Amino acid sequence: MNTTHAITFQWTSWSLALSVILVLATAGLCFAAWRRSGYQRWMGVLEILRLVFVTLGVLMLNQPEFVQEFRPEEKPTIAVLCDASRSMETRDATTKASGPASASRREAIAALTEPSFWKPLEEKVNVVIQPFSGADAPGTDLYGPLAELSGKFKNLVGAVLVSDGDWNEGQPPVQAATRLRLRGVPVLAVPVGQPTRLPDVELLSLDAPTFGVAGKSVRIPFTLESSLPRDYVATATLRTSEGDEVTKNVRVAAMGRTHSWLAWKPQEIGDVTLTLDVSRHSDEIRPDNNLLSVPISIRQEKLRVLVVESVPRWEYRYLRNALSRDPGVEVSCLLFHPGLSKVGGGNKDYIKQFPSGLDQLSQYDVVFLGDVGLEDGQLTAEQCEWLKGLVEHQASGVVFMPGSQGRQLSLQETDLAELLPVVVDELKPGGWGTRTPSHFALTDLGRRSLLTKLADTEEENQEVWEGLPGFQWYAPVVRARAGCEVLAVHKDIENEYGRLPLLVTRTYGAGKVLFMGTDGAWRWRKGVEDKYHYRFWGQVVRWMAYQRNMAKGESMRLYYSPDQPRIDGTLTLNANVMAQSGEPLQQGDVTARITAPSGAAESVGFVSSGEPWGAFTSRFTAKEPGKHQVVLACRETGATLETSFFVQGDTAEKIGRPARPEVLEEIAQVTRGQVFEVARPDEVVSALASLPEPTPSVRRVQLWSHPVVAGLLILLMTVFWIGRKAIGLI
Repeated sequence: MNTTHAITFQWTSWSLALSVILVLATAGLCFAAWRRSGYQRWMGVLEILRLVFVTLGVLMLNQPEFVQEFRPEEKPTIAVLCDASRSMETRDATTKASGPASASRREAIAALTEPSFWKPLEEKVNVVIQPFSGADAPGTDLYGPLAELSGKFKNLVGAVLVSDGDWNEGQPPVQAATRLRLRGVPVLAVPVGQPTRLPDVELLSLDAPTFGVAGKSVRIPFTLESSLPRDYVATATLRTSEGDEVTKNVRVAAMGRTHSWLAWKPQEIGDVTLTLDVSRHSDEIRPDNNLLSVPISIRQEKLRVLVVESVPRWEYRYLRNALSRDPGVEVSCLLFHPGLSKVGGGNKDYIKQFPSGLDQLSQYDVVFLGDVGLEDGQLTAEQCEWLKGLVEHQASGVVFMPGSQGRQLSLQETDLAELLPVVVDELKPGGWGTRTPSHFALTDLGRRSLLTKLADTEEENQEVWEGLPGFQWYAPVVRARAGCEVLAVHKDIENEYGRLPLLVTRTYGAGKVLFMGTDGAWRWRKGVEDKYHYRFWGQVVRWMAYQRNMAKGESMRLYYSPDQPRIDGTLTLNANVMAQSGEPLQQGDVTARITAPSGAAESVGFVSSGEPWGAFTSRFTAKEPGKHQVVLACRETGATLETSFFVQGDTAEKIGRPARPEVLEEIAQVTRGQVFEVARPDEVVSALASLPEPTPSVRRVQLWSHPVVAGLLILLMTVFWIGRKAIGLI
């Protein structure tokens, strides 16, 4: 570092002339006074002192400054920031080598990343090439590399930013640009890529459930996003690792998203990988995003269902038959038979009493409550409290199926009142009967729901529901409660709230609730036997028990929400733990060790809900896509449960997104730089060569207002005054 020192004055012609006149006049007066004293020595010293502080004061009027100038000895530095993120693989740039064809953005800036390209500047400056946001980075951060320049390079005279501008992490880059402007460092921006999206169809998601049941159809939704200017029909092909193949034609909407699904019926148990491939359009630039794969576990299992009823009405009889003949369901029936000394029974499906404890009740995945209530010989308030806890804390399901006796109205006085998804008319507990059959009308939500899917296509499903035999009794429903989902309403009857809701669902705690407002579903067998009746109730049972059975062992159960977790989304983990005695564990040390696909492991602790249901909960945020291994453990019982879940999605950095040149233009404008085309890189070198020499660092000390100078003047005047006093002039 070279340092020079100098004292400068802010002279003007009149101030210089006045200063000279004042100094000469003072010198003349001082000589005259010394001569009058007979050339006494002390008088001469005082007059010289007078001349000194007058001269010093006159100099201060011209504002002298002490200036130090620091010039670095090393060459100035220019930083070249090159975007190395994944989005630079997008093929929407043109170069001389590619001709009319499109090259990737990375290929378009390749010359700027080579040290040989910057050799013409070697004699004048040091060029440092700095790649940022590599291909493994989850996103692009423009703020960080720009903000770090000031600390990395002290003699920085300029920067070159080569990027597509598609930043998705960090603070806004314009904030870092403001700092560079304050340092006088211009940024020369070289945007690359097209600001409009390429014609493309992307398979955004494949939302397969966590598990399926052998012999039962699995509905697999998927989402497509198109940037093509017109609709077209694509072929979606689902292939499994077992060799199965399912195809479906899908109309892909132009410039938007399309939601569709495929149905697949697995035959064998085991872990299966599903791969969905969407046929490529001739105008697509990028075909590699038309395919996704997800794992699914196929099981052969029994769902435990409890059906509680008062009398064996037709709805109960056919429901019991449907569930008992389902190979995936193990049904238990409790028939109270009010007025008789014994409960109903006759075969192995029947139980003699309601489960006597939480350990017995917690074994059931779904509970059907028929025309029963809070009466002698039926349900008790404690049992209603248990049923509420079963849904809220153990993710079981409850189906309300009221009847013409109106016994369920008494449940309004119990804890089950919070679960009911509808408001009922207490003045008409027995409901309404009609001579002519009435029919369901599906809502928009019901047309899309898995529960009401009785045919393979939406059009066929609508026809099936319109042709189902009608019902001649319906519950005294007033309206659905807020937050509930109405799947079907009465086709003809309405009140001030609209059509009467008859098929309503809701989520309560960790479980699900369904309300069936008629007792005529058994009539759906007319002419078709079990085709629709069995299918409907089978779908209801599996929908309610799905989350509860995501992963279970002998004494532990783990389920999570949402069941298709995505990157950076909060995953709520719920665990049910049983003590060695079989009862729910109320307090305990429950942890889960989650291992990501990269091998990174994280341990999360669970917190007890404080209820006597062995319910524990935790939260986890996934940072990587792919299969995550989970080991759930309880210290008190020593039990462990191994399972896995699949995280969908991609990192924030994607190929095919439009470039954002406006971001680089703003950075260049703020820093008083320039914007150059990537096809003309030589102009960047010329602009850098013409940059002025870096301004030296200057330190200025204003002597005319400095306290030391002021103190010196006061000291001289004081000495002068004391001297005159001492020789008797005052």
